[in-house]
Amino acid sequence: MKKLGIIALSFILLFSLAACSSSGKETSGGKDDKITLRVAWWGGQPRHDYTMKVIEMYEKAHPNIEIEAEFANFDDYWKKLAPMAAANQLPDIIQMDTAYLSQYGEKGQLEDLTKYTEDGTIDVSSIDENTISGGKIGDNLYGFNLGSNVLSVITNDDMLTDSGVELNDEAWTWDQFVQMATDVQKSTDKYGTNGMNPADVFFPYYLRTQGERFYNEAGNGLAYKDDQLFVDYFNMQLDLVDAKAFPTPDVQAQVKGLEDDFIVKGNAAMTWNWSNQYLGFAQLTDSPLSLNLPPEQADNTALFLKPSMYFSVPKSSEHKEEAAKFIDFFVNDVEANKLIKGDRGVPVSSKVIEAIKPELTEEETKIFEYVERASQNASKADPPDPLGSAEVMKALKDVSEQILFKKITPDAGAKTFRTKAEEILARNK
Repeated sequence: MKKLGIIALSFILLFSLAACSSSGKETSGGKDDKITLRVAWWGGQPRHDYTMKVIEMYEKAHPNIEIEAEFANFDDYWKKLAPMAAANQLPDIIQMDTAYLSQYGEKGQLEDLTKYTEDGTIDVSSIDENTISGGKIGDNLYGFNLGSNVLSVITNDDMLTDSGVELNDEAWTWDQFVQMATDVQKSTDKYGTNGMNPADVFFPYYLRTQGERFYNEAGNGLAYKDDQLFVDYFNMQLDLVDAKAFPTPDVQAQVKGLEDDFIVKGNAAMTWNWSNQYLGFAQLTDSPLSLNLPPEQADNTALFLKPSMYFSVPKSSEHKEEAAKFIDFFVNDVEANKLIKGDRGVPVSSKVIEAIKPELTEEETKIFEYVERASQNASKADPPDPLGSAEVMKALKDVSEQILFKKITPDAGAKTFRTKAEEILARNK
């Protein structure tokens, strides 16, 4: 494979519907069978760089395999993936997110990977069953978990110190969070925090701190009944916007990847993100950063271990077994994981974790230690988002923007969102 050509042309070729899908019938992967696998993922440049190195390692060990890499930032990734799915031209291995697993899985577009875990193609002997089950919908394993994540608040420690702000993440409250963000803005004329986007991640977390959930267990409606929770959450955000401690949606929309994030640019003291994002931020800034537990996580065990992302194999792939072998390599090979480390979440294999710990840098160790610390007071993760969740997310985003631009009040937004969300989720009844 010509790596330089792929790196230079990947965005031009990315998810092109004209791209050739894997040809030929399912093979056993013998040494004389030349197979091309297409592997797609989202992420920033650091993720792209090490993933390409992992691919090179795999190709060297499997000379009959050639891998075509396709990558983009998160937003562009899903915009490109949808038409490919409609044209039945999905890559052989797709990096998949919890929010989209049901959408693709229940529409019959993803292969059930159970047979590959049962026959040992994907070795799960050192992987906890609960970790694997995070990619299941019913009895079907539509996504193989690549790592464990925990929600975090990443801080620029110099900005907090310069602003006279002290953070005790074991016991801080939502009110203290607002006060800290406001104090930073007054002291530095920078944002106290990023925009807590997307709302479908951080509003559900807020609900968990109040002992509530976003979706009900059946996935056919919202779980929380009191719209005052919605109102309180968005009033908090409006207070931060009014204090100029929080970016408006149009400013937040300019952030397309880690490289653009406010904390990387030195324009915010806090960024709400998953723990695996920490390494990318640390690599992109010279400022000292810390991983912190989010506000009010303790009383209602609001935090949970989340599958960071999955690898899925589409039904349309003609090389499903070879795709499963690559997944096995990605999650179980120690040398590969010395490159991957914590970027896609703390590895799922206990053997891999123990083997790579001595190889971790100080920043990488912080991710592992944070996930370990957070897991001591974490509750069970919610099941994969139900069918229609992408529409619900869009409805929440639209309402959120209207509120933050002050086109509607939080009270009106709560009613509008509930009506739209319940209408969408009712299709699952």
